[in-house]
Amino acid sequence: MTFLAIDSQKSLFTLQKSQLQFEQTLIMSQANRVMQQMSDRADYLGTGADLDSDPYYIALQQQEEYLTTRQEALDSQLTVLDNEIASMKSMVQNNIKTSCALNLIGG
Repeated sequence: MTFLAIDSQKSLFTLQKSQLQFEQTLIMSQANRVMQQMSDRADYLGTGADLDSDPYYIALQQQEEYLTTRQEALDSQLTVLDNEIASMKSMVQNNIKTSCALNLIGG
């Protein structure tokens, strides 16, 4: 019966993974939007403009950096969850095999 508890934990990890993937999609969408805004701002200011002194462009750069950092953190969390899910799946399979073997031995 231990495998039922482990399987439940695996299901929770899978749910967390889905939530993180959804958040990752939202972050990627926001990053794309910010990068488009940066491009639009650069076009608006012209080719000779100093973008490093434009407050709006600097704010967009900072937002893009934050989103990139958040994306990297989500990637790390997803990797950890993938490893945990694989481990839980293996544990469930091993517990089921052990339980079946014990039932066969016990008659």
